[in-house]
Amino acid sequence: MDVATGSSWEPCSDVYVSENKMVINIELAGIRREDLEIAIDGHQLVVSGERPDCGRPVGCSFLVMEIRYGHFCCTFQLPEDYDLGEAVAAYQNGFLKIEVPQVSQSNTKRQILPVAEEK
Repeated sequence: MDVATGSSWEPCSDVYVSENKMVINIELAGIRREDLEIAIDGHQLVVSGERPDCGRPVGCSFLVMEIRYGHFCCTFQLPEDYDLGEAVAAYQNGFLKIEVPQVSQSNTKRQILPVAEEK
């Protein structure tokens, strides 16, 4: 939960397509890799975790408070022509980068299933 508002927050992200893959880049400064969870549900990718409070002094008065703390969750609905089962994730310098390959054309072509004669 967000300390300031009592609700969860959603990190900033970029989503783009490049070289037959979709790339999702999420800004997660101050979060440890082991505090991240990436779940796949059908064509939906859910990234969640928690950014711990930075340890502010008790009773301090904020002049500006823009950094969100606590639980976060973001969901990405991917088109069917991307294979989440082949996704690769890497976390470096506060950014989580997830690359999802596009399904090869050979898998998306219409195929005819032969019907064998009953014996």
